[in-house]
Order: sequence, then C-alpha cells, then structure tokens
Amino acid sequence: MKSLSEIDTTSKRASRASGFSWGIAEEVGKNIRLLELFGLPGIKNLTQYYLDRKSKKYEDLKIINQKNISNTLAFCPIIAGVSFLDHSKKIENYTKLIFENLAYPILFLPFLSRSSEIMGKKISLSFDENEFLLNLNVNILVNKNDNQILPLAKKLEVKILENEDSFNDEEWKNLYALSEETFVEETDSLKQSGAGAGLTDND
Repeated sequence: MKSLSEIDTTSKRASRASGFSWGIAEEVGKNIRLLELFGLPGIKNLTQYYLDRKSKKYEDLKIINQKNISNTLAFCPIIAGVSFLDHSKKIENYTKLIFENLAYPILFLPFLSRSSEIMGKKISLSFDENEFLLNLNVNILVNKNDNQILPLAKKLEVKILENEDSFNDEEWKNLYALSEETFVEETDSLKQSGAGAGLTDND
C-alpha cells in the first residue's frame, strides 16, 4: 500500500510535469493525499485528467462568481479550485454557487474542503446523483462512493451552510438539567479545602 507521503510527492511531480507551477503542484499533492485519506478516488481521477490534458484543452476559471458557466471548453478543476481557495473569504458571503461544465469534479472537491476550514462553515457539493458534505476539512460525508472516474459535471452546485446546532432548545435544557446533578452546593468547609484556599501563605 502506498503511503500518503508517496501519494503527495508523486501527485505533485506529475502536476508539475503536466504544466502547472510548483506552487499549484504543491496544492494538488495535498489534495490528492486528502482524497485518498478519506477513501475517495483521487489518484484515478488525477491520472486520467492529466492523460486527457495531452489531447484536450480546458478553460481556466480565475474569478469565482455565483454563476460560473462555460459554453465551450470544460473548466479545469485545479485552476477553479485554486481560485475558490484563494477567494474563500469573499465566497463565504454567498449562499449558493453554480458551476456548469466542470471537468473531473472530484479534483475540485478537496479545494472546497480546505476552504470550509478557512470559512469556519460547512460546504455542501452536489452534481448528478453525488452529494458531499465538507466539514471544516475534518471529514467528508458522501452519499455514495463508487470509486469511479467522473470526467465531467454538467451542473455542479455549491452551498455555503450557516453554522447551526443539531439539537433544539428543549433537548439542550434536558441535557443541562442532567448535568446539574453533578453540581455540589458550596459550603464553608469546601471553600477552605478548595484550591488556593489554604490558611498558610508559603511565599
């Protein structure tokens, strides 16, 4: 089994060989490491994308808007991802973004996961029948994982989610009431025996 370090290094070198700068190659290495760590097909999709780049052209999306549409070439997932990551603080003000004609969307996914950590908000991503929930770059929830190559997302939707509790006020009150059973009423003897309550000054 390949180590995450090997995956990172080889992905980075392959990215540089495919024409990306060393800076972007570094980002791709981190991303593929992340995908493979979460059990998603990073190597498969990256390899096929780089093979496709030898005969196909892709459009670079450098400015992220709420609607990002290409009517000719498919968007490069790496340049789109770098742009998303670089402008995370601006993008967090949107509630929903649309991308049409985005190549190899799995390669776009880890950029969003890392952006989620920068924003401090969860991000949901959906295309075709695939749904992902990106949780502050800590984990990725997936509705299905066929370990497949996905060459194109005709329409991809990104939602920036506001932070909310997963429980209601009543559930919190009930839990807090249970926690109060550990509270001990303070007495004079407890005050004297508590930390820093000694009668002798040793200084």
